[in-house]
Amino acid sequence: MLVIPAVDIKGGKCVRLRQGRAEDVTVFRDDPVAAARRWQDEGAEYLHVVDLDGAFEGVPANIAVVKKILAAMKIPVEIGGGIRTDAVVDELLAAGAARVIIGTKAVESVEWVRGLVSRHPHRVAIGPDVKDGKVAIRGWVEKSALTPADLVKLFAGLPVAAYIITDVRRDGIHAGPNIPATKALAAATPVPVIASGGVSSLADLRALASAGVYAVIVGRALYDGNFTLPEAIAAAR
Repeated sequence: MLVIPAVDIKGGKCVRLRQGRAEDVTVFRDDPVAAARRWQDEGAEYLHVVDLDGAFEGVPANIAVVKKILAAMKIPVEIGGGIRTDAVVDELLAAGAARVIIGTKAVESVEWVRGLVSRHPHRVAIGPDVKDGKVAIRGWVEKSALTPADLVKLFAGLPVAAYIITDVRRDGIHAGPNIPATKALAAATPVPVIASGGVSSLADLRALASAGVYAVIVGRALYDGNFTLPEAIAAAR
């Protein structure tokens, strides 16, 4: 199982939210590029970057910082947060992003996302952020009527790069990952599934690896020092 460190950007700084709430934010580093370099230097094979301002506002707000991260990285980087137009997708891919993550638009504009995936095979990940079993949209403040399994069915047979499932209720509070929901999504699709939200210990990583998950995104647990990235990589393997 691949361990993917997260760099979340809000107001140009590297932060973590609790349970997806914009008002409950902790700043970990003033320089997100330095945070990204740290994880690369410690052995990360992939990096997860989210423009939180973009997620809440619907339009990317930290593209300049994101581009600096992309320029500094030798490892692949996936980008999410407010990506809702062809122009933004093209800009990020041209800047060097390995893949972009689509959240809200995967619920609100299914045909557009189908076309996007077809035009950029294996470079578009779909990120069902989940609240109480339903896919949350618009910066996690609204719940749709769809379950993650419902969402997957909408894109069956298309070259989706990955599904990134985040349990918003567990995100950033060391509550442990939602393994049953993650396993259920993995069983519903042949596309790689990436778990996100709630990882607090090496035991959590081992449990996810045993569940057959392709990769896991880890944020606050790394920033809080619950374990080191090399320890996480060893546990996942």
